[in-house]
Amino acid sequence: MRHLSCLFPHRRTLPAALTTTSALLLTACAGTDAPKSAVDKVQAAVPAAQRAAGVLRIGSDLNYPPVAFRGVGGRPDGLDPDLAYALGKVLGLRVEIVDTPFEKLIPGVNAREFDVAMSGISDTSKRRNALGEDGIPTGGPGVDFVDYFIAGTSIIVKKGNPKGIRTLNDICGHTVAVQRGTTQDEIVGRQVAACDRQGKPLQVRRFDDDSQALAEVAAGRAVADFNDLPVAAYAARTTDDGNRFEVTGMQTQSSPYGIALNKSDTALRDAVVKGLDQLMRSGEYDTILAKWDVSAGAAQAAAINGGL
Repeated sequence: MRHLSCLFPHRRTLPAALTTTSALLLTACAGTDAPKSAVDKVQAAVPAAQRAAGVLRIGSDLNYPPVAFRGVGGRPDGLDPDLAYALGKVLGLRVEIVDTPFEKLIPGVNAREFDVAMSGISDTSKRRNALGEDGIPTGGPGVDFVDYFIAGTSIIVKKGNPKGIRTLNDICGHTVAVQRGTTQDEIVGRQVAACDRQGKPLQVRRFDDDSQALAEVAAGRAVADFNDLPVAAYAARTTDDGNRFEVTGMQTQSSPYGIALNKSDTALRDAVVKGLDQLMRSGEYDTILAKWDVSAGAAQAAAINGGL
């Protein structure tokens, strides 16, 4: 049934008998807006710049399966693209993924080449505070992170583990391969000094993407590659039907993956937190993690700058 205010839009007066009733109905009409849904509240937090553009540009290195890679038809696929597209729907924004080498992701965020970077980037104090390998500030601005997944580092070796590699100390005296600029690059870099003290020099070969590092292991030019557990497990399970590689030893240095943002974009950062939390509450987050067999890394809630 329609309200009186709508039935008589041009009447200047109403019969006296209807005065009280119409006042009540007019009041009710003014309050008929439906309560905002959780998604409405998330979208209301999206900054005006992104809302006006209608798009969220995300930098990602699409050479890191199953976290991010090119799937059927060259389209972005994997854990991070799936989460990114789901996040975009919650935020009310179209997601555009910009394929970018890993080491250029954070510089790209600070140069505003894209709005955020999402590519299995570990949230570390060095990245937040723009510190060099020696812990000294580089003079850069650093970034903020919104953490959404917990990952540990694993060692991946040739099937059968011919060199018996199980720990960091086992790689001393050998050559290993890693992707340049990653947390694993830092871990192996620190191990170089430890191996020197043992009189067993460690050689580190660094590559622009992890597929090249894995190729070194497959060819026998490196005894191991170091990788986030989801990536290591995926490579071991899928390469040559599981007959090329295996994961060895225990995970080390668990740390959160974070979506990197320019430090001045606090409003966008907070909107991303709200969006991720909504994905977690709705169950869609768990569904995506289960699809990629990485449910063990589920975060309980989105967090800002929660890494060590």
